[in-house]
Amino acid sequence: MKKNRISYNIFKFTLGIIFRICYRPKTYNKKLIPKKGAVIFAGNHYHLFDQNLVILSTKRMVRYMAKIEYFNDKRKAWFFKMAGCIPVNREIKDENASKEALNVLKNNSALGIFPEGTRNKTDEFLLPFKFGVVSLAQKTGAEIMPFAVTGDYKIFQKSNLNIRYGKPFKVPKDMDLKEANDKLFKVISDLKKEGLKSIGKN
Repeated sequence: MKKNRISYNIFKFTLGIIFRICYRPKTYNKKLIPKKGAVIFAGNHYHLFDQNLVILSTKRMVRYMAKIEYFNDKRKAWFFKMAGCIPVNREIKDENASKEALNVLKNNSALGIFPEGTRNKTDEFLLPFKFGVVSLAQKTGAEIMPFAVTGDYKIFQKSNLNIRYGKPFKVPKDMDLKEANDKLFKVISDLKKEGLKSIGKN
C-alpha cells in the first residue's frame, strides 16, 4: 500500500503541473469533502480526464474504478496503474473488482465510481445511473460525495473547466435502492445545471 501511495503521489504531483498549465480548472465547494472515513466520489462522466479533477481537488487518495480495456492498452496502462485505478471487466460480474472496491471502503478510504458506467458521448444530459454507487454505500455505510464536471478541456485557452461538489450523504440500510439512485441522479443533475449556468451554458 505504501508503494502504491508513493506512485500515486508522484502521479498526482505531475498531473497537477500539467493541469495548471494546460487547463487551469476551478474547484467549488471542496470544503464539503469528508476528511476521513469511507467515501465514494460519484459524478458525471464525459471526458477521459474527469477523474483527474477529483484527484487534484482532495488530499485523499481516490481509487477509481476503470474498465479493464485501459489496462490492456500499453499506451494507457501506466497512467491508470499510477493513478491507483481498479480494473473492471464490464463483460462479466467482476468479483475481483467488487472485492477490491469493498476493501477500499472497509479501510475507510476513498473510492471513485462514475454511476453512468461509461463516458456520455450522447446528447443526453446524463446517462441512466447504474446501482453500484448506492449499493456499495448502503452495504458499507460509506458517504457518497456527489460532484459534476462542466466546461471544456481546451489546452492553453481561457478555461471554463470546473468541478462542483454537493453535500455528502449516506444511504440508510432501510432505504430503497431505486429511491437512493434517483436521489443521486437529481443531486448530480442539479450540480451539472449549476455548473453550466456558471459558464453561460444553459
